Amino acid sequence: MKKTDVVIIGAGPCGLFQVFELGLLGLKAEIIDSIRQPGGQCSELYPDKPIYDIPAIPVCTGEELIDNLLKQIEPFDYGMTLSDEVSELEKKEDGTFYIKTISGKEFQSSAVVIAGGVGSFQPRKLKFGNAPDYEGSSLHYRIKDSSVFRNKKIAILGGGDSALDWALDLSEKTAELTLIHRRNEYRAVPDSVMRAKKLSEQGKINIIENAKMYAINGKDSQLVSILVGNNESEEFTIKIDHLLVFYGLAPKLGPIAEWGLDINRKTINVDTEKFQTSTEGIYAIGDINYYPGKKKLILSGFHEAALAAFAIKQRIEPDKKVHLQYTTTSSIMHERLGLKE
Repeated sequence: MKKTDVVIIGAGPCGLFQVFELGLLGLKAEIIDSIRQPGGQCSELYPDKPIYDIPAIPVCTGEELIDNLLKQIEPFDYGMTLSDEVSELEKKEDGTFYIKTISGKEFQSSAVVIAGGVGSFQPRKLKFGNAPDYEGSSLHYRIKDSSVFRNKKIAILGGGDSALDWALDLSEKTAELTLIHRRNEYRAVPDSVMRAKKLSEQGKINIIENAKMYAINGKDSQLVSILVGNNESEEFTIKIDHLLVFYGLAPKLGPIAEWGLDINRKTINVDTEKFQTSTEGIYAIGDINYYPGKKKLILSGFHEAALAAFAIKQRIEPDKKVHLQYTTTSSIMHERLGLKE
């Protein structure tokens, strides 16, 4: 079990800035996010979208903002767990928190900050009534251990980066691999598409484009085949051992809804002094929180992160006064930032 001062759930801009504000106060943090790279919506939904309302930055893209935030927190000792999700959150009798992820990682912290934006990004699932029967055994929306696919017959659904990345990665390991895409235009980076088509020409993978899923067939929890058609009225029965589905991610409140917090529709009610939730020691910042007058702006989330950090410092060291120090003049701040005097 990893012990830290604060666990931050969400690696979007507010979660990353929370690391900075905690670091200035000498607190360590661990970040957990369900997506594969830091940045939240800025990375997943609009990396190229221009942002004009970050103070002192006339314009930057979502990707540039995240790059700068990651640069800003480099001086601090923090950890980051990606492509994972908090499945358990329990407050212990001593006031600390036990956090466990889907992959089995365990954390203990003095406080928790939920910076989940619009919620955790959940995979878009197959809309077949019998699909849940195969989840976790032969139908996969996330990959935890790719070794289970070695020498197996695999079909991958999707045309984005995840689908192409796994098609390329597994092409040399599987007995047979079929990439199935609903269109003939891909959302993945062009280099990955080019490499996949070259492998198709070499007979190492099969690619079916303009495809439509008609059925998935199996016995007990094991898939046996899928039925796929294309826009030329052709149908293909593909024998498989595993089906990997990468139809993208959709934001949902997810497990947060089960943690006993005061939920306001799809947001979490907080106070405006500490941005603490209804559970002492759990805070919420950014788009996921709600209070009277709330505005869903990144700059508002940055302000919330600062006040939450001071509240957490006071919670961890209740007998000490938390002094406000300025990064311009404070030697302590300079030391924590790794600046030379």
